[in-house]
Amino acid sequence: MRAIPFIVVGLLASIALPVDASERDRDGDAYFEPGGAVRFNYGWLDYGPTSRLQLELLRADLDAGSGPFSFSAQYRWYDGFDAVHHAYAAWKFSDATQLKVGIQQVPFGLLPTVSQSFWFGSGYYLGIEDDYDPGVVLVHRSGSTTWHVGGFSGDEYGSGARYDRYSFDVAQTDQLPYRERQRLHGRVEDARDWAGGELLLGASAFAGNVQNTQTGRHYGHQGAAIHAQWKRDGWTTQLQWARYRYDVPGERIALSAFQAPFEIAAQADVPSANIAYSFGANGWLDDLTCYNNLSMTRPVGHSAGVRDSWQNVTGCSLQKGIMLTYVDWIAGRNMWFAGGDGIGINEGGPSRWHSRLNLNIGFYF
Repeated sequence: MRAIPFIVVGLLASIALPVDASERDRDGDAYFEPGGAVRFNYGWLDYGPTSRLQLELLRADLDAGSGPFSFSAQYRWYDGFDAVHHAYAAWKFSDATQLKVGIQQVPFGLLPTVSQSFWFGSGYYLGIEDDYDPGVVLVHRSGSTTWHVGGFSGDEYGSGARYDRYSFDVAQTDQLPYRERQRLHGRVEDARDWAGGELLLGASAFAGNVQNTQTGRHYGHQGAAIHAQWKRDGWTTQLQWARYRYDVPGERIALSAFQAPFEIAAQADVPSANIAYSFGANGWLDDLTCYNNLSMTRPVGHSAGVRDSWQNVTGCSLQKGIMLTYVDWIAGRNMWFAGGDGIGINEGGPSRWHSRLNLNIGFYF
């Protein structure tokens, strides 16, 4: 069974943290906020059997704190496996500076995600969007500028041989036996007024290693991105260009999540262009947001073994009380989880567009 019905939008994690909890944190009062979610999914595919409406996710959340200390954790149960999403402690030195320790979102690119859909953009499946790993991150705000500096020890389980995970990480396979090791991250973003709206301009970079588990040898792993986001009167526009590189022998490396290992190009550019509009309250709905998310993976140094991959997601999210529903039309060309053999790779067959209509209904408590 394909794992794609279980892909989860990282934006939803923020819904579980009540606003009054963060207000109490600023006031120094103790708080304890359990939460959770249950979701159902349906998918019609033109490249495989239709997935009937079925239970997709059970989720448990906990947010707690007292004074400058806070803690956040989330655990998820999917069909056939369970996995940690995040679990970290934070210490707030001041209104401008915070230190976070534990399994947390990696600060790279636009945050929280370079997408608005349930399906994310191409970067998610490449491990550079909504990735969660164990590390230490210092967040500092100075005026309109936010800085992230952090170090990560590897993936959340410390083993590329474990495929049942939420985040997409380097996978250990027989042909490509690698796992993630240490990485250093830096990110800066500046907010300013522009054309009657808010413009965010930023850049991100990281450098680290992956290890061949058979030989013990380490290879370089780097990435960089420039990103921009503009919001005005319900409109959101996102632009990002990212490049990642694994200095491993050959043109490929394997990744995995949701019990499904697959191969990607070892070096590629990943441009993204998204637009969304929030209609706000609309009839009986609390919010209606429609969007189009376009992204691609363009391998660096084209050869017979690699080629471009594309993904486009058009859809709407509908919110009413605790219910949040996504209706997405996903189109992919040479794209894993959309009828492709991998991402940015060429297995010799034709490169065709495939489509999927996906409905996800969630209740968040």
